[in-house]
Amino acid sequence: MSALKIAVSIIYMLICIGLIVTVLLQPGKSAGLSGVIGGGAELFFGKKKGIEEKLAKFTEILAALFLILSIVMMILFTK
Repeated sequence: MSALKIAVSIIYMLICIGLIVTVLLQPGKSAGLSGVIGGGAELFFGKKKGIEEKLAKFTEILAALFLILSIVMMILFTK
């Protein structure tokens, strides 16, 4: 296995782990009765959006890198 393939595989694994972590850190959507009560509180007191927006943006970036690197690995490993 060449050094390029090993380097791409390591980067790919790091992106996969990062993507899993960022998805798991994001809060779930409130649903049901608890969502109704919590939604009312957010209306009056506001919602912390700073970290959630950053996590969402970082997840989008990691997902794009995951897709691109998957295609690159397919091309590299099939030759």
